[in-house]
Amino acid sequence: MADESANVIPVNIEDEIRHSYLDYAMSVIIGRALPDVRDGLKPVHRRILYSQHELGNRWNAAYKKSARVVGDVIGKYHPHGDSAVYDALVRMAQDFNMRVPLVDGQGNFGSVDGDPAAAMRYTEVRMNRVTEELLADIDKDTIDWVPNYDGNEKEPSVLPAKVPNLLVNGSSGIAVGMSTNIPPHNLAEVIEATVALIENPDMTVGDLMEIVPGPDFPTAGMIYGAKGIQEAYSTGRGVIRMRARVEIEHNEKSGKSSLIVTELPYQVNKARLIEKIAQLVRDKKIDGITDMRDESDRKGMRIVIELRRDVMPEITLNNLYKMTQMQSSFGIIMLAIVNGQPQVMSLKEVLNHFIDFRRDVVTRRTIYELNKAEDRAHILEGLKIALDYLDEVIALIRASDSPSEAQAGLMERFELSERQADAILRMRLQKLTGLEREKILEELAEVRATIEYLRSLLADEQKMMGVIKDELVEVKESYGDERRTEILYDVSELSLEDLIAEEDMVVTLSHQGYAKRTPLDEYRAQRRGGRGKRGMGTKDEDFVTDMFVASTHTNILIFTSIGKLYMLRTHELPLGSRTTKGSHVANLLPLEEDETVQTILASDDFYEDKFVVFATRNGIIKKTELIAYQNVHSGGIIALNIKEGDELVSVRLSEGDDDIFMVSKNGQSIRFHESDARPMGRTATGVIGMRFKGEDELVGMEVLPTERDEDLTILTITENGYGKRTIIDEYPQQSRGGKGVITMKVNDRNGRLVGTRLVHNDDQLMLITDQGQILRTRVGEISTYGRNTQGVKVMVTDDSEKVVSMARLAETDDEEDEEGVEGVEGAEIDAEEAAGEAGEESSIAEDLQDELDEGEEE
Repeated sequence: MADESANVIPVNIEDEIRHSYLDYAMSVIIGRALPDVRDGLKPVHRRILYSQHELGNRWNAAYKKSARVVGDVIGKYHPHGDSAVYDALVRMAQDFNMRVPLVDGQGNFGSVDGDPAAAMRYTEVRMNRVTEELLADIDKDTIDWVPNYDGNEKEPSVLPAKVPNLLVNGSSGIAVGMSTNIPPHNLAEVIEATVALIENPDMTVGDLMEIVPGPDFPTAGMIYGAKGIQEAYSTGRGVIRMRARVEIEHNEKSGKSSLIVTELPYQVNKARLIEKIAQLVRDKKIDGITDMRDESDRKGMRIVIELRRDVMPEITLNNLYKMTQMQSSFGIIMLAIVNGQPQVMSLKEVLNHFIDFRRDVVTRRTIYELNKAEDRAHILEGLKIALDYLDEVIALIRASDSPSEAQAGLMERFELSERQADAILRMRLQKLTGLEREKILEELAEVRATIEYLRSLLADEQKMMGVIKDELVEVKESYGDERRTEILYDVSELSLEDLIAEEDMVVTLSHQGYAKRTPLDEYRAQRRGGRGKRGMGTKDEDFVTDMFVASTHTNILIFTSIGKLYMLRTHELPLGSRTTKGSHVANLLPLEEDETVQTILASDDFYEDKFVVFATRNGIIKKTELIAYQNVHSGGIIALNIKEGDELVSVRLSEGDDDIFMVSKNGQSIRFHESDARPMGRTATGVIGMRFKGEDELVGMEVLPTERDEDLTILTITENGYGKRTIIDEYPQQSRGGKGVITMKVNDRNGRLVGTRLVHNDDQLMLITDQGQILRTRVGEISTYGRNTQGVKVMVTDDSEKVVSMARLAETDDEEDEEGVEGVEGAEIDAEEAAGEAGEESSIAEDLQDELDEGEEE
């Protein structure tokens, strides 16, 4: 028995696996997943088109069943599953996926809603007319042929392709360790750029981008910004941002607005998009949408999104862009097979490879046609000789005993080749007529001219490139169309605020978390001691807790009970009147369970030299740089750590060299320099700022600026509507952590303190009760008293009614209407008298900015 070990070859398993995997990877890369830079096709697409070419399934022929085409592809060239082949065939027929569809489909080939195509036994296909340009001259030895998978057939390694299909239709695919994602482009633009590059090979990518500004998607839409396009065309990789095209329609009768979506980003599923929007509305992540309809038909796409009357359509549209695929990104990777190797290319490199390929195709075609012409000329020259010596030829043939003898005689007598002699013997008698003789001579002249022309092409590079350009221009004129996708430049400079008018709003927050913004003009100034007006329409158990004036462009920093920070712009809050309750913050912010809003702060910008000062109910103080809070994502960030049993009371801005002023419910206060509280990190807990006796707790904290106006005083308000102003200098500066001094005597008559504010004489004060009553009065009408006093009546309240919040407003000279405002007992004073008593005039915008600069904004 032979030794079997002699046939065993030892192999390192690591090396074997490495080599086998590399072979597999290259097979996937070259033979399946990546397109060829020359014709822009993957093997399966190339085989589908060539099979239709063999079947004669051209654009002007009858349709054939898709199953017939798929069967031929599988049986001859592509030994894979029929579903994979049919899916590729379907995609080439979808005008929402292909910029220039290569297959003309009849039947159900799917939709932009994601509907699948019908089974291949139901649908029919044929090649599109433009596909003929990919297969033109395939029978003229223009490309190489390779054996099919079983060696019984030959298939093209690439199609001759007069169209730069890689860029026109794009391609996407995932190979092993690499992927490609090339967007579609406008055929006319790509061909124009190719012609320009032929004429001037020194063109840069920037020059080419003047002709091809960017991708052109079949679903149109818009591309925002050119930076990603520039990167992709220069390096082969880049990311572009796509947006749906949306029009805003206003209904004058109902006062409502609608968003009309007419174009979607490339490869966005319309049905899923509508489902996503509906889900966001159900989850209350997008507010203001009342109805949505898909009115798309054969004429085009139309999605109608109806909005509530009080909703700004620009804000809703911006939220839709952020939360749905109405805005999406396309990551460009211009990777294709070049000379059998995957390569990432720039725009110029892709076009140069196509030009080189066309030069090779046209050269091979010219050589093929030259050989055919020379062969025909050779035959015609033999026939001409026979016609010139017709009698002698006839006599020689009649004297011969066999065709072979006659052939040999003709070759010897007239010095003809074997093919020429054979052609003479096969010539029909009708060729001997005068008319036929002339045709042979004319054909010979034409063939000789063709030979001369073809030889000149091969000898002259410029002439050859001229032919390539002419053919490209002919394709452009036959199949080119207008650009569909609009490219918007310099969009980085655009913002939603550019669409929002800047105006002052009263921002209101209730105890149960309902927020709104109301135009300041809706509040009219009233005299001290008035009953006030109904402000926010709240439930019996709800009441207003926070109110301040802010521009529509102001950042609203929202601090919650668990120490998190969220940020909104004022214009993102729902617009409401004085009597509406607004929308719950849970619809505006992704709050956690049992998380409530405690304090809100307005800031125009994040200044490097400013600080945020926090104060909690238990007297804890913390100071952090404002710039630490500039990056607030949609899910919020940690503002400070709060211990169990404590809660946030107040947040203020400081300049870094100010004093901190803290007030307790029982009328105690402490003033210390903020340097006593060193700056801490964003997530720190803080240090003790004020200690309390018994069940006392903190109700307010203010920052006292180092440089301040002479009329700046400290205003304190009690729950029974009493208040007073006190000069700042009456409060001694102490050390942090003490129990402080008296700021107001509290008893059953005036009640305990609800808050404190820094005020100017010409400021206005807004008081809010737990019943939702609002009183607006001038600070100058509230008397100034010492620390150890009870104050005066500022707002009349019922026995069961308590003041729960206060806010300072800046006054304008045009707030009061011509009819006057209510007085103490309902009497009226005219607008001129009210303006005269107001004192120095100031604009809301200027006062608000001054407060931000001084670190005193509520």
